[in-house]
Amino acid sequence: MTERITLTGPPGRASGAVPGGPPGTADDGPSGGRPDGDALPPARLAYDPQTWREIAYLLVNLPVALVGFVYVVTLMSTGAGLAVTVVGLPLLAVGLRGARQLGKAERARARALLGLRIDEPSPLPVRRTGFFGWLWSSLKDPVGWRTVLYDFIRLPWGVVTFTVTLTGLFVLWPVLPFVARALTNVDRALVRGLLSPSDELERRIAELESDRGVVVDTAAADLRRIERDLHDGAQARLVNLAMGLGLAKEKLLEDPDAAAAMVDEAHGEVKLALQELRDLARGIHPAVLTDRGLDAALSAVASRCTVPVKVTAELETRPAAAIEGIAYFTVSELLQNVSKHSGARSASVDVWRADDRLLIQVWDDGRGGASLDGGTGMAGLADRLGAVDGLFVIESPVGGPTVVTAELPWRDRRDDDAVR
Repeated sequence: MTERITLTGPPGRASGAVPGGPPGTADDGPSGGRPDGDALPPARLAYDPQTWREIAYLLVNLPVALVGFVYVVTLMSTGAGLAVTVVGLPLLAVGLRGARQLGKAERARARALLGLRIDEPSPLPVRRTGFFGWLWSSLKDPVGWRTVLYDFIRLPWGVVTFTVTLTGLFVLWPVLPFVARALTNVDRALVRGLLSPSDELERRIAELESDRGVVVDTAAADLRRIERDLHDGAQARLVNLAMGLGLAKEKLLEDPDAAAAMVDEAHGEVKLALQELRDLARGIHPAVLTDRGLDAALSAVASRCTVPVKVTAELETRPAAAIEGIAYFTVSELLQNVSKHSGARSASVDVWRADDRLLIQVWDDGRGGASLDGGTGMAGLADRLGAVDGLFVIESPVGGPTVVTAELPWRDRRDDDAVR
């Protein structure tokens, strides 16, 4: 799904809506949980397929509610009554896990007959903590308890909906579609209120689990890159340097002139190895970023770009070191793409703070056509920013220009950040 994000632009540049953003949950439409573009048809006198599905849902309410009520009353009351014994709490835990399955079946029925799009809650965590860990996680499961409450209060409503719908098929059939829509809207509210995930908490847990995997993969890839650069670059030069100095030592007495030439060549190898180590250190964390901040570091990156770049940084204070580092590497990667792929004649980098967000906008007048799946590292940048609750938006029509907007959460710089 594509959403529009309004960003407060930097001074001198008009702000506007930038398309894109991470995938999110669709806004609830009038259908109760469905996107506006996929809403239920309006209720009308003619019986359409959706109306018949709603009637079927209402008629099935009674037997389903009866099964859920009997299950809850029997098993839960038995488990609660035997709670003082050894088997009471385990029986109650098993009952709550079974209630989860009843809730899963009810969500599936609502999706199939009511068109209610609702996510499944997160499964119970699997911990190898033995019997007591399993027992505690089951007893404190909010999804199980909400399903128990749902099944307990559904029986009276099931009787009402079954009676009204069955009677309406013979007596109220001209207006039954409107009655069915009103009754199923109550069912939709009950399902969303008691059987849906814990909204923000559940979504946040899923996002954090995904982001954790991205961070781990990114860190592993960076370590492999550093190891490869050290092995293929500086390490190989240092090995050649050691061999050259060894040969020079052997020829020092026999042929001083040849030994001097070898020492001179080794001196050149030392310079190249030091330069490669500096470049590698700059790739890990440049010294200018630590010493002078984002403005100076981005100016240094821009000076190495093959396209003239204008850098504007409107920052009164420095953000946290981690946010500053991500911002630096984002701009560095984007300017490398400008140099290699854009064919641009000019580019600009704007960095500014808007409330509690750090905003970065990189513009170039190149050929355009950039995308997350274009093989230029854009997807990796989007993943890195997403791992810290950031946004990554690309606007790059074919023919250009290309505007990439990155948004990061602002965190104030602590004293220990300044020391580092």
